[in-house]
Amino acid sequence: MTASSPAPAVDVDAKEKGRMTPWRFLREKTSLSHYIFLATGLGLLIGGLGGKSVAYTGQVLAKIFLRAIKCLITPLIFSTLVVGIAGHGDDVGRVGRLFAKCLAYFWTVTTIALFIGLGAVNLIQPGVGVPLVKGDLSDDIKKNLSAISAEKLIEKVLPTSFFDAAATNETLGIVTCAVAFSIGLLWVPRQKRAIMIRWLDALMDIMFQVTWLVMLLAPLGIVGALMAVIGTNGFGVLVSLGKLVACLFGALLVLVIGVFVPVVALCRVNVIDFFRAIQKPAALAFFTASSESALPMAMEIMVEFGVPRDIVAFVMPTGYSFNLDGTTLYLAMASRFCAQIGEVEQDFGTQIIMMLTLMIVSKGVAAVPRASIVVLASCVTMFNLPKEGILVILGVDPFLDMARTCANLTGNCIATVVMARWEGRFGEKADDDLLVEDVEDVEKGIVVAH
Repeated sequence: MTASSPAPAVDVDAKEKGRMTPWRFLREKTSLSHYIFLATGLGLLIGGLGGKSVAYTGQVLAKIFLRAIKCLITPLIFSTLVVGIAGHGDDVGRVGRLFAKCLAYFWTVTTIALFIGLGAVNLIQPGVGVPLVKGDLSDDIKKNLSAISAEKLIEKVLPTSFFDAAATNETLGIVTCAVAFSIGLLWVPRQKRAIMIRWLDALMDIMFQVTWLVMLLAPLGIVGALMAVIGTNGFGVLVSLGKLVACLFGALLVLVIGVFVPVVALCRVNVIDFFRAIQKPAALAFFTASSESALPMAMEIMVEFGVPRDIVAFVMPTGYSFNLDGTTLYLAMASRFCAQIGEVEQDFGTQIIMMLTLMIVSKGVAAVPRASIVVLASCVTMFNLPKEGILVILGVDPFLDMARTCANLTGNCIATVVMARWEGRFGEKADDDLLVEDVEDVEKGIVVAH
């Protein structure tokens, strides 16, 4: 009787590696986009079924995510902007040139958005036949009307303290302090500059890692935001004011197709690749109705797309206050909606003056709570339009806010590409780390790009 052949050895490790475990499936086969899509469905379902009983819970969940995001903004903007300006050369003038180019582009695009909104609302006339709602504006809107003034704008641009601007997330103030600090760094000996640049460069890398950690809370924030919006307002309000909602979404579609797409194409960038790249931050901005929630992710994605980090760090935060394409278009429509609902006749000259006023007063108020409604309230008071029209808009404003916030973020992402192409630096190899080459170079104060 012959001995049986020994059984072949089983490679247990190889077998374990080939097996698809639930954790491995979640890690390798899913992405943040899948969770955002799932969170959207859950938020709509829970908000629709639970109604106002789940609205408060939704607000709490959304606030958790938004507060986590706000913790990132100050160190992220400050470190990226300082490293971008002071860590890549001694040319102070390029900061001024970039700022001038940004303002020229921002004013051009927001003016176009303003006239698109004006044309849409005059063509469709969503306010005709809508009954006025008797009542008065809430106390928080009245209180924030004081923020619409030249004095308040100066206070935001020139804060009394960096820490005050940081504590209140005043983006314009943080940018001003970062630029001033960067210019100061350029005027000190390179040996001292090297120490600070390396420290801030390390902080910048850490903050981008923390950003992706916080992004794990994004689905939670989306579920909460949609629960709060749908639970409080319901889908029924969309039926009664569907014409206004459709008018805004249609006008924003015209803005995207007629302005955003041609601008991206003129920058010699593949349009499909660009919009595919920004789909995650755009979806996040849409469902949370908050530009802040998507700002850190959008900044990192634009760097990966080929825009130099220093340009992203300068343009995105500045555009957050000055390049609100979606908000500007919305304000043009909402102001004329209030006139239509109150049957107030306005000639074309008056409408133009009102549009120019809106464009000016809307700059620099991004950090004001319910900024769009506050600007609108200021406008209707100035032009003697019925304030009751705002009460009608408030019913669908959460849905309108989603669309205009997404348009704002998309417009700012495009602005970074435009500035990078204008500066001749699009696709430039990113200097992710600034390293001091060796001890001898530290003594000489030479900082080199790694």
